[in-house]
Amino acid sequence: MHWAVGVLVIVCMVTAAILYIGSLAVLVGNRPVVEFVHVWSGFLLPIPLILGAVSRSYRTDLGRLNRFVADDWKWLRSKARRLGAVGVGKFNAGQKLNGALSAGSILVLLGTGVVMYFSSWSPLDWRIGATFVHDWFALGFGLLVAGHITYAWRDPEAMRGMTQGAVTREWAEHEHPEW
Repeated sequence: MHWAVGVLVIVCMVTAAILYIGSLAVLVGNRPVVEFVHVWSGFLLPIPLILGAVSRSYRTDLGRLNRFVADDWKWLRSKARRLGAVGVGKFNAGQKLNGALSAGSILVLLGTGVVMYFSSWSPLDWRIGATFVHDWFALGFGLLVAGHITYAWRDPEAMRGMTQGAVTREWAEHEHPEW
């Protein structure tokens, strides 16, 4: 699920950059194809999330991501949060915030994208507002994704868990002792 959403997000970001930055648009060319890929990648973004709902483990993880507990607030305030000083479950508070901000951003980008794509159905004020909100949310979401990828690259064991589906017991006990 993570990889399907990740690929669609990266495709949306790359195509958005091509559509938005003139020098990239000239370099790549074929704007209608780039726009088509961007729009349909955006429309497809919710599909893996919806399909994941049939999985019990996916729903369990969503429940974990959606619950902030006292230790999450301690983790956020702690300078030693990466040293395992504060007990966390499968997801730490940073991962929970990233999940919430990512889900919210995807919903806003999808909603504003629909208004922009079906422009004949919306008054001019809505289209202008949707474009403004879409552009700024895309920038913010892009920064969030860049941070997410940066943190992932810093932790090879976590990356191994994402690519191979398992982490070592030692890593899990140190990084997520309440899991």
